[in-house]
Amino acid sequence: MALQEDMRKEGNWLFKYRSYLPLFILVIGLALYIFKELNPNFILGQETLYEYIYNFVCLGVGLLGLFIRFHVVGYAAENTSGKNTAEQKADTVNSTGFYSIVRHPLYLGNFLMWLGAALLIANIWFVLIFCLVYWVYYERIMYAEEAYLRDKFGDKYLDWANTVPAFFPNFKTYNKPSLNFNWEKAIKSEKNSFAALTLIFCLFDIIGQVISQRYNFNYVFIGLSVFSLLSYIIIKSLKSSK
Repeated sequence: MALQEDMRKEGNWLFKYRSYLPLFILVIGLALYIFKELNPNFILGQETLYEYIYNFVCLGVGLLGLFIRFHVVGYAAENTSGKNTAEQKADTVNSTGFYSIVRHPLYLGNFLMWLGAALLIANIWFVLIFCLVYWVYYERIMYAEEAYLRDKFGDKYLDWANTVPAFFPNFKTYNKPSLNFNWEKAIKSEKNSFAALTLIFCLFDIIGQVISQRYNFNYVFIGLSVFSLLSYIIIKSLKSSK
């Protein structure tokens, strides 16, 4: 089998199981985070105002990724930019909004969300390995998606892809969204992402404080996680009552 077919086959397989990569990273990251909390001199400035500010910087990186996902989904055309795992699916080529500056804005959003959590570990080697694994993993998924879109839309896709970078945004090519923002669609789609992001930061902080017996909890993280969980429950309840 030629390399192109290999990458496409691998990409389609990874596409189906792309939700499991964060779980693998999470387990390793939690182990390193616990080690950091048990060793007060593991990083410079630990248990000081600098670490407190740094934690919020990490959260900010994650929330930036969530914002990108929220924006993309809200402006995306129907039957595109979905969370389907069975197979590739697209009824049109999105080419405005974030799609006018980067071809895979959802994966850019995912990267920033998980980068925020990876930075929380405060281990440069872990962050570098995370970036490498993410690149290898998602490069194949992006290749498979682009092969699907190229086959389905032909020149229409190629004309857009030739002017828009794959992963690193080019803000000079920005085109305002062609559709109105769909708040309902964006909220329903990203409630899981918001809950997952805030819970990770909250649980890491609680586990670290309990294990180190310092009990200096970050109540902003706790408040955000409670808010995200309540929002998730309310949205799910409203959806099931329809």
